[in-house]
Amino acid sequence: MKKLLVLAVALGISQPAMAGTVNLAAIAGAANQGNFRNLSHDLGSALSYKAISPAESMGITGFDVGVELTSTKLAKSAPLWKTLTGTDMNNLYVPKLHVTKGLPLDIDIGAFASSIPTTGINLFGGELKYAVLPGSVAMPAVAIRGSLSKLSGVKQLSLDTKSVDVSISKGFAMFTPYAGVGQVWVTSTPDAALGLTEEKFKHFKSFIGANMNFGLTNFAAEFDETGSAKSLNFKLGFRF
Repeated sequence: MKKLLVLAVALGISQPAMAGTVNLAAIAGAANQGNFRNLSHDLGSALSYKAISPAESMGITGFDVGVELTSTKLAKSAPLWKTLTGTDMNNLYVPKLHVTKGLPLDIDIGAFASSIPTTGINLFGGELKYAVLPGSVAMPAVAIRGSLSKLSGVKQLSLDTKSVDVSISKGFAMFTPYAGVGQVWVTSTPDAALGLTEEKFKHFKSFIGANMNFGLTNFAAEFDETGSAKSLNFKLGFRF
């Protein structure tokens, strides 16, 4: 566990150095509502829940703990980050510590926590997944998942996401490819003093990935497109 925590910190250091925390006051006022909307779209995509795991249930004894890194291409707000933080940025890197536990009846529960260095952004979230088809040697697994995430640490902004998705996977020895689609609802609420108004919208979500298990060591990689933003996701840890 200590090694995973050290790796999570190392992943966080990969975030480009910034002048300070996200400062929404730099785009305050009604004239900047479009800029705030673009920022909210990208943050909603980047910070929404990423499971990075197959559809199959882990079973009552199953347990998965790992560190993750999500790299999201800022599709709409890249030009704003110089104004907001003092540094140019085209990609937002989000390191996470993620834990998932198998429960009875083909149900899994999971949670993650994240702190994005030098941005002021903290993030946490959770999921509940049910394997409608648990999968077998001959049949794929199919699952439905409900998840949420919430931003904290930026005093001028409250942002949360809620997601529902359906995924399918099929294991081949230690290799399990998977894919899925879903919907993400984003609520982004600025401090009233900024003269900006709340933004609410939904994103279509699609993802494809693969999980590779080497005994206790586990590696997963996933490509996700939520709205207009594309993310690459990687997870390294222990899964059994």
